[in-house]
Amino acid sequence: MKVTVIGTGYVGLVTGACLSEMGNHVMCLDVDPAKIKILNDGGIPIHEPGLLEVVRRNVAAGRLEFTTDIEKSVAHGTLQFIAVGTPPDEDGSADLQYVTAAARNIGRLMTDHKVIVDKSTVPVGTGDKVRAAVADELAKRGLPDMEFSVCSNPEFLKEGAAVADFMRPDRIVVGAEDERAILLMKALYQPFVRNRDRMIITDIRSAEFIKYAANCMLATRISFMNEMSRLAEKVGADIEMVRVGIGSDPRIGTQFLYPGVGYGGSCFPKDVKALAMIAAENGMPSKMLTAVEEVNEEQKMVLVHKIVAKYGEDLSGKTFAMWGLAFKPNTDDMREAPSRVIIQELLARGAKVQAYDPVAATEAQRVMEGWTGLSYAEGQKQALEGADALLIVTEWKEFRTPDFDGIATSLRDKIVFDGRNLYEPELIRSFGLEYLSIGRR
Repeated sequence: MKVTVIGTGYVGLVTGACLSEMGNHVMCLDVDPAKIKILNDGGIPIHEPGLLEVVRRNVAAGRLEFTTDIEKSVAHGTLQFIAVGTPPDEDGSADLQYVTAAARNIGRLMTDHKVIVDKSTVPVGTGDKVRAAVADELAKRGLPDMEFSVCSNPEFLKEGAAVADFMRPDRIVVGAEDERAILLMKALYQPFVRNRDRMIITDIRSAEFIKYAANCMLATRISFMNEMSRLAEKVGADIEMVRVGIGSDPRIGTQFLYPGVGYGGSCFPKDVKALAMIAAENGMPSKMLTAVEEVNEEQKMVLVHKIVAKYGEDLSGKTFAMWGLAFKPNTDDMREAPSRVIIQELLARGAKVQAYDPVAATEAQRVMEGWTGLSYAEGQKQALEGADALLIVTEWKEFRTPDFDGIATSLRDKIVFDGRNLYEPELIRSFGLEYLSIGRR
């Protein structure tokens, strides 16, 4: 099948690459010439494990190409996937200007039937807006009777595991209301569900809602555990034992129950705000979603509070090694990363921070450019040099079994503030280190 994907961010590039892997001829469009140049030169503009190999393999096979030519991209695909950004507006609602612009381009240039697929995370009712934008452009051209279809096909990709998630989906949600679109979408995804039919066909608005509800449920679990971790410290319980205890209940399960320094990234913060705004606009403000967001913002300060409790508000003369900058492992995404809040608070109190991340350093330097007192190390050991204490912020695998003797030798105050509960307290204390983690006695 011929497929056009509009947007080459996380969602668009993974979608285009994985669809081409199954034999489809995919053209990816982006209005940013710098991104397209990187892709046409054999690179990718994001860090996502396994994606570069898929892109290169399918470009070499002639199944995947990249362009800035809008007219060419509209002409190419019967299926037109809109996978552009929907950043939060000032009031927290999703900004749909890029979605509607893509829809208008399709309506302005299409010459035959197109199935327009909203892949971006969009508010309920966006399908109607896309349909209206396309119809308006067709009317301007004197073609009000030209037929087209609109679908919602939300993504459920985890950054750091996006390729695997796409190739082996646990569900594929398609919101569509005409048989032609449903048949084409089933044909497109059939190779991904040969062993078991995982396709869920709904109306468009329900599909749009599913995506927001899923992300907000997961964010709620994280904020719940983070709030419980703070309570556990107050009452003398161990949140790790609590996590195991409640996670063993099959009605609850074990995923997204790990306490930490709060969630970040491109999805949870934006989608919680957006669904809360949708609720408010419909006359039923969501107390739960408001609380989820408030707890998350408070949690980003947990390590700062522990540091202040240990050293006082004035941190002048103190240097902190920080391991981990990205909001989660296996990505270089710094959007809403807890590390940014922690660093900003420490610098404001006069401290210096020596940060190391195996992937996200370049992106971190871009988003925190000019932050006085922040420097970047090339490795774990370099970050420790001359530091008073160590902060663990992102749970990269290479941090799981470090050289504890080396940490103890390097740190002046021999203190580890662990924002991800990576270590057993008894073990790390046996090396002469003071260990302060999340929700533990």
